[in-house]
Amino acid sequence: MAQTITEKIFSSHIGKSVYADDIIESKIDMIIGNDITTPISIHAFEESKALKLANPDGFSIVMDHYIPAKDIASANQAKISREFAYKHNLKYFFDEKDMGIEHALLPEKGLIIPGDVIIGADSHTCTHGALGAFATGVGSTDLAYAMITGENWFKVPRSIKIEFSGRPNEFVYGKDLILEIIRTIGVDGALYQTLEFTGNSLEYLSMDDRFSLCNMAIEAGAKSGIVAVDNATKEFLKDKKMPREPEFFYSDKDAAYERVLKIDASKMESIVAYPFLPSNGKGISEAVKDDLNIDQVFIGSCTNGRLNDLRIAAKILKGKKVAKKTRMIITPATQKIALQAQKEGLLDIFVEAGAVVSNPTCGACLGGYMGILGKNERCVATTNRNFIGRMGDRTSEVYLANSAVAAASAIAGKIADPRDI
Repeated sequence: MAQTITEKIFSSHIGKSVYADDIIESKIDMIIGNDITTPISIHAFEESKALKLANPDGFSIVMDHYIPAKDIASANQAKISREFAYKHNLKYFFDEKDMGIEHALLPEKGLIIPGDVIIGADSHTCTHGALGAFATGVGSTDLAYAMITGENWFKVPRSIKIEFSGRPNEFVYGKDLILEIIRTIGVDGALYQTLEFTGNSLEYLSMDDRFSLCNMAIEAGAKSGIVAVDNATKEFLKDKKMPREPEFFYSDKDAAYERVLKIDASKMESIVAYPFLPSNGKGISEAVKDDLNIDQVFIGSCTNGRLNDLRIAAKILKGKKVAKKTRMIITPATQKIALQAQKEGLLDIFVEAGAVVSNPTCGACLGGYMGILGKNERCVATTNRNFIGRMGDRTSEVYLANSAVAAASAIAGKIADPRDI
């Protein structure tokens, strides 16, 4: 019987053919924790009286949300993870010395391997599906169960096939494609399903674009997002020192899908998602008509804090200035990305334009620190969520966009079309 890529990955992990809606217990290849969620998992682990991790080399803790610590509470929270990592001599513990946002750092380190089953106590764990793996977010107690047993329970998700066609226009990226999907099917349009991204448009999408695509699958309610391995994936992986050989899986032509959604990328323009849902999208041509002044622009996060995002923004900002009444914050997703941006002169462009460049952190995205919004302030952000109070005061507003729109808006002081800058 024909299978989707997701069904094949799970079948390989449990040793028999499985299909959508089957209830299974699967081996977990990589468990991902962070400084916010891992302490809860550690507490559950220790309450269970477990003495050691089931698969210590398949467990990574990335300190990324409030690091360096923003206050006493976050410092004490981080201390719990540090002490656990040192106690168990955790091989893949990433702190300030080698920091980055988890969903950018682990692929960079070669720890996300095609064909793997990956869970993380962070909803955007689905990002890693860009490398042909099944990856999904879970709760902290589910994470603890996997720490103890090396396995976890799943219902094999049904799949929605997304067929992209055509070459995307200038200033249309992976972020715009996923925002278009979300505004088409809604924030609950893919509940507990896999968004499987296919079509000839993929050949024009960088790996950074693909990470953005899969990252926001959760914003459509999906369990995971996934892109099958192709030449672009292999090129990304070729310099990675992966701990084991990858496995490449591909959906059968006659695999069963819940639905098929076709999107012509060649007819799209940049999308801006208005408050207070990622599904509230408008084309940039419509958005500029609203003439909305912007207090802050943020480029960063696990969605769009990668090197290509910084290059795109720098190209627009070069030789220009951030508007007088607008603040701009740029957060590279990892230290490696920051170093490369420095070598390419991107950081000079940002600072000379009037932007602030921060250390890698999730801080601003979730309204934690490094860019919190005040009353009635508006922000154009390359992040993934724009819920009420997401980045600060409950009266503030977040407009989701790609890095080109963000950079153009910083210069204009209002939502702007990069084609006009």
